[in-house]
Formats: sequence, structure tokens, C-alpha cells
Amino acid sequence: MNFSPQKKTSNFILLIASFVIVSLILWNTNSFFKKFKEEERHKMEIWATAHSELLQAPLDADPGELPIKIFQNNTSTPMILVDKDGSTKVHNIPKERAKDSVYIQKAIETFTTENSPIVIDYLGEELATLYYGNSEVLNRLKYYPLALLLIIFLFATVIFFFFKTNKASEQNKLWAGMAKETAHQIGTPLSSLLGWNELLKAENINPEITREIEKDISRLETITERFSKIGSLPNLEKHDIVAQTKNAFDYLKLRSSKLVDFSFDSHIKETAVLLNPSLFQWTIENLVKNGIDAMRGKGKIGIEIAKDNNYVHIKVSDSGHGIPRSDYQTIFNPGVTSKKRGWGLGLSLVKRIVEEYHNGKVKVYASGKQGTIMQVSLQIVT
Repeated sequence: MNFSPQKKTSNFILLIASFVIVSLILWNTNSFFKKFKEEERHKMEIWATAHSELLQAPLDADPGELPIKIFQNNTSTPMILVDKDGSTKVHNIPKERAKDSVYIQKAIETFTTENSPIVIDYLGEELATLYYGNSEVLNRLKYYPLALLLIIFLFATVIFFFFKTNKASEQNKLWAGMAKETAHQIGTPLSSLLGWNELLKAENINPEITREIEKDISRLETITERFSKIGSLPNLEKHDIVAQTKNAFDYLKLRSSKLVDFSFDSHIKETAVLLNPSLFQWTIENLVKNGIDAMRGKGKIGIEIAKDNNYVHIKVSDSGHGIPRSDYQTIFNPGVTSKKRGWGLGLSLVKRIVEEYHNGKVKVYASGKQGTIMQVSLQIVT
């Protein structure tokens, strides 16, 4: 699929703008985090100074209102105070954890990685060491960029799939419109051909000639019917899958090169499935023609029909060059083709006809140097 230079430039500018916006958000969040962390560090240093003053105050003296207010106002930062004798005091840590020595030791290790401990001294004498962790607000702020990126990613994914689905819908409407217009355009000369053929019959022309013309007219009518059904759900009726497959096989066999060796083998007799004969035969024709192209017009084409539980399987085999395993799924995508002049629509039409219109399955059954086997599976009805 080709894009105009203007569209490529617009997409590039949009990508750069998105990158710049995300980078600015992350930079701003990181700057705010560092600033908040510095302020929290300053608050802990004030707390440590107040605690030092309190430790040095005489027991019968009034410590004053300032140290008490400092202690009371700090209710968010988890702290562990280790005195010089090794005893610990905890602040803003759940009571059930405060008496757990193992938890306290792990908390000290965690706090040390988050913030450098503050040594509390007085006149050069070390009195205690303060270990503190990040407050709940700071922890939330730390993970805010990740949450923001996740939201942006989810939002971008939703937009991407929305536009992708919308674009696919538009393409489907375009193809359906083109197909219906093609059917309409074929209809006018087809009606004229029918009239001319009747005139030829009246002129006593060789009946063999008019019969052949009728066959081609019938073929054009079939093609017109197929194109007119694209984009709308066709009517499905009970038909013998063996007979319908054999009809498509015989038609292609008579009109293909003598260098192609055809074989038809059915392990089942008359078996009914719900299908639209015109579209189903189009499926078989596409698979057979793809096989002939893969063999470059010379080789073996085989059709085998078998039953497994409630499904009938139609296998179309060729002796072509094979398909890489990595391409088993992508070959059904529109536009994917190995032919220089191909449009890549044959197998995508097969997939749509089989899976969307007939509720069946189509897949690459096997492929290698000896050739490829494509399998169409449809449910049997009673």
C-alpha cells in the first residue's frame, strides 16, 4: 500500500509531536519528583534536629512547643530511629509491624536504598541514626509516569484499532461497490449477446457455434452473479458438496492446459451442506488456479473429498513450489501475492466466502517441495 508524500510527512510530524509531548510530561514529572524528594529530605533533617534538641533537654525542663509540633505534623513519612545502644523506635509504621524485628530490619535496608540515613548528633557526639522511607504521596508520584505511559499506550491502541477497523470497513465497502458496479456493467452487453445469439439461431447458423456461445454467456452470467453477491450475505441452501465440487472441477479441467494432470477422488457419496453454489464454485476455481500458477502451468492438480465427524473436507493439492510456513496465515490477507502481476485477491476472497459466508474454515493443510495442499472444511447438514 502506497502513501502520498504529504501523508507520510503528516504521520512523521504527528509521531515527533507525540514523542515530544510524552518526553515533556516525563521530564516535568521527574523534576517534580526530585523537588518533592528534596523537600521531604529537608523536613526529615528538621525533624532530626528537633529530636536532638529534645534528647539534650533536662528531664524536668519544658522542651517547648516547636519540637512537639514538628513531631506531630509528620504523619506521612515512615521512620525508624536507631539509638546508639541499638534500640529502635518507629513512626508512621503499622502497629502490627512495629514489633516484628525481621520486618524492621528489612525496612531499614529498604529505607537506606531510598534515602541516605541521617545521623543525629550533639556537639560531635552521635546519639542516633534516622532511617526514613518515601512517603505514600512520593511513592505514588514515582509510579505516576508509568501509569501515564500505560494510559497513553492504551489510548493510542484504541485509536489505532478504531482507525484500522474503520479503514478496513471503508475498503470493504469500496471493493463491494466496485464488484457490484462490475456486475452491473457486464449485465448490459450480456443482454445484448443473448439477443444476438437468438438472431444467429434464426439464421440457421451451425448449432455447434451457438451452443458454445451459450456456454460462454452462461459463464458470464455466473460471473455477474458472483460479483453481485460480494458485500451482502448470500442465501445458503442444501446442496450436494460432491456434485458441486465436481462441477467446478470439470469446468476447469476442460478449459485448462493439457500440461496439467487433473485427478478427482471422493471418499464419500452424496453429502449435503449449506452453501451458495456460485460462490462455492468460485472458491474451488480460485484454489485450482492458484495451484496452476504455482506450478507455472505444468504439473498435477488433485481434489480429494473426505468426511470427519460432522465436517466434510475438500483438499486441493498441487505440485508447485510450496509455501513457507511463516506465510501460512498472511497469504489470505488482501494484497499478498507472489506473482509479479497479481493483485493478491484470490485467497482473500476464498477466505471471505468460506469463513464469513459459509461459516467454514480454510487453511494451508500442508506444503513443501512436493507441493501444497489447501483444505476447505464445511459442516454437514441432515
